[in-house]
Amino acid sequence: MRKTVTAAAALVLAAAALLPQAPAHGASHAAASHAAASHAIATQAAASPPRLGACAAGQLCLWAKPDFRGARQTYELTGIDIESCVALPAGTTAQAVANRTGRPVTTYQSAECAETGEFETYPGGGTWLPQSPYQVRAFKVWES
Repeated sequence: MRKTVTAAAALVLAAAALLPQAPAHGASHAAASHAAASHAIATQAAASPPRLGACAAGQLCLWAKPDFRGARQTYELTGIDIESCVALPAGTTAQAVANRTGRPVTTYQSAECAETGEFETYPGGGTWLPQSPYQVRAFKVWES
């Protein structure tokens, strides 16, 4: 199973940008250091996390574009078979996912749920993924 560390890496980079810099020599270096630190803080503020997309309790929601944008597809347990591969409609993919089914869900790069491509399992208690590391073409909902 592949583990995604994108969010953790972003947090580490953001924290590193806020660490104090070594003392600069001379007034021009101090001003440049201060300007760089101010720019890093402004950039971090501008890159705030995306707003969560609407996805009700008991649903699996998939968006065509990152950050919960674009066309949304919604699935509920009543409309799918547990532990069966559910392919997205032909010609569609998803790049953002919210799992509120209460069960683990695996998303697949392959439309046949083949494990030769990328895949990842997300807990069902309320997982929000603003950008999948691959185009999601199918999923499976598992027993708890």
